[in-house]
Amino acid sequence: MLIFSAILVFPLVFASDDFISSEDFLRRVFVGEIPQSDTVWIAGEVKQVAEEILGHKPGFLRARYWGDAERSAWIIDEIGKTEPITIGIVVQSNQIEEVKVLAFRESRGWEIKYDFFTRQFNGVAIQELQHLSRSIDGISGATLSVRAMTNVSRLVLYLAKSLST
Repeated sequence: MLIFSAILVFPLVFASDDFISSEDFLRRVFVGEIPQSDTVWIAGEVKQVAEEILGHKPGFLRARYWGDAERSAWIIDEIGKTEPITIGIVVQSNQIEEVKVLAFRESRGWEIKYDFFTRQFNGVAIQELQHLSRSIDGISGATLSVRAMTNVSRLVLYLAKSLST
């Protein structure tokens, strides 16, 4: 019975053990002073493209970012299965420099927060039709979390590219 209880609690332990505050993430990304935040409004054509990328209406009216068109950091929440996953993404010259899971609240799919998964986003860019320039390998049992991470990456690359146009 003790082993059975441990097996049930095991995923919850992994789901809740790591939390990185937005400030800590930004302090690590921007050595020195953190730039002022700015926003991209999710309206008009941007809203339509965001809906296509996410597969649903975005749960936000604007996306906050720090930095500029050359290098920016974004923090976005996206639902995995039932709970939001807070994802930090750094974009440099229209390519992903880094992806970090800041908060994972689901009971399954927690493997997406580890480097073996997030490293495959490094250097990825957005192509026509908002597809990533490289395919992302999934994780068995974490399909919805992987999809959330991939879709947010696509959205952030699209939004970051719109800053320079």
